[in-house]
Amino acid sequence: MSNPENLLRLRKKHGEGHKVDISAADGARLVRAQSFGRAGLVAVVLFCVAWIALTALTSRVFPWMTVILGAGIGLLVRRVGKGVDWRFPTLAAVMAIAGSIISNVVLAASTTAAQYDTGTLQILQAVTSMTWPVFFGEVWNVADGFYAVVAAGVAAFFANPRLTRAQFHALRLWRNQSDGHQ
Repeated sequence: MSNPENLLRLRKKHGEGHKVDISAADGARLVRAQSFGRAGLVAVVLFCVAWIALTALTSRVFPWMTVILGAGIGLLVRRVGKGVDWRFPTLAAVMAIAGSIISNVVLAASTTAAQYDTGTLQILQAVTSMTWPVFFGEVWNVADGFYAVVAAGVAAFFANPRLTRAQFHALRLWRNQSDGHQ
């Protein structure tokens, strides 16, 4: 009996149905590929420069820009770190919050430097322990904190790699094997 193709049947997009050779060794290779990088620091520095330039061009401060920082840090942690466990989204979230605070400090120093007709680095070098209460009392506000938390969530979301089904299965096999479950 021949099997004519049914005209009303949808095209199959999920594969041939044959089993892919995956083992726990493939999952171990994914885990060994993980690494903590310094890309987040580079992202924060570049973001600070871009945010200062945008603020100088428009004469406006956009506090939601830290969410873009969070996405950038998350994507960099995904690309550089290749992390498949909980540490990498956590790292991205912490870096996003720290980057939000650092970028707000640098932006405040930049606007202060413009008022006093001096350089941003000179203002940052003049920071003392008495400066921080003034910064967090007058410059940092609830909106900045909210956007920092949102940036942390976005960074954690984007930090996870996109695994194929085979990679996820290999990782699961490796975790089961390393936990002693067989």
